[in-house]
Amino acid sequence: MPVVVLFYQDNGMGMHEIFVLKAIYSVAIVFMEIPSGWMADVWGRKKTLILGSILGSGGFLIYSFSYGFWAFVIAEIILGIGHSFVSGADSAMLFDSLKVSNKTRKYVKLEGRITSVGNFAEAIAGIAGGFLAAVSLRTPFYFQFGVAAIAIPAAFTLVEPKIHSTGQIHTLKKLVQNIKVTFIQNHNLRIAILLSAVTGTATLTFAWLVQPFFKAINLPVEMFGIFWTALNLTVGVSSVFAHSFERFAGKKWSLISIIILLAIGYFFSGITVSVYGLAFLFLFYLVRGLATPILKNYINQYTESEVRATMLSVRNFVIRISFAGIGPLLGYITDHINLTSAFILAGGIYLLAALVIVLPWLKPENK
Repeated sequence: MPVVVLFYQDNGMGMHEIFVLKAIYSVAIVFMEIPSGWMADVWGRKKTLILGSILGSGGFLIYSFSYGFWAFVIAEIILGIGHSFVSGADSAMLFDSLKVSNKTRKYVKLEGRITSVGNFAEAIAGIAGGFLAAVSLRTPFYFQFGVAAIAIPAAFTLVEPKIHSTGQIHTLKKLVQNIKVTFIQNHNLRIAILLSAVTGTATLTFAWLVQPFFKAINLPVEMFGIFWTALNLTVGVSSVFAHSFERFAGKKWSLISIIILLAIGYFFSGITVSVYGLAFLFLFYLVRGLATPILKNYINQYTESEVRATMLSVRNFVIRISFAGIGPLLGYITDHINLTSAFILAGGIYLLAALVIVLPWLKPENK
């Protein structure tokens, strides 16, 4: 990630094409996200995690030996399908593993640890990736394939938790019915999914604007990895304390704080495209570490074990389809207008959408 935009540009791509490429990745996820979540609930989370790990490492193997936009499209489609088989199934497996042991109260804490470990690992990779890119901009992909392949034996070691299903819970008819119930009848689950999805879209979009920001302030290329590392360390630290933050602030003020601070991160990063603006990048990543485990936990609280992976996949489906719509637009604005406009537009869309979605939870009776 710290140097991938430079890699794409070295292969003749502009920011618009980069966002289009990532939109294609998101569309690939969109097509398989809900079916893969359903398969995780029917077939088993462990099996889908194994399949997703194989496809994920295969996508990076293709990337390692590919050149140009259309070759990258093939790799991104395979990576997208692989990602869809992992997303949702992983958090569902964690929550249900805790549920069978009567330890669901630990979910936010453990999801926070997972987020933390992932970001600390990405921070280390940021430094390593910078040195590898000094050899060539393609070298990080060779190592990325090796890292991704580690997930395959890791997935084989997982133990499937035993959950109780009822009757025809796993038929396709029931799948459609469950999704319908989610967005029409289950008021709290709908809010939880949409709020988590909108926030996930905001953090994903922001990540792809960070490197253009580095470039706009003339940050030396060798510093990209260092600052990328520092940003991910920020997420890693704050996510560890997500459960403590929510317990201290309460549901209402946790949500308000997350939404307002993420919007401020967008607006002031756009207004202050300078070295001083780096402070707002760190603010955004700090709040991102709090948001991910807290908002995922709300989804788990309002859904049943038999369809947990499916409902988490609905969340990821909304993230990817939203990004596929807004990403290319922001890339075009970055290329043809300026980076400031892209940041402010994205921040405005997020703030408005999040407030509209969460409004029922902010009423006095939902403190």
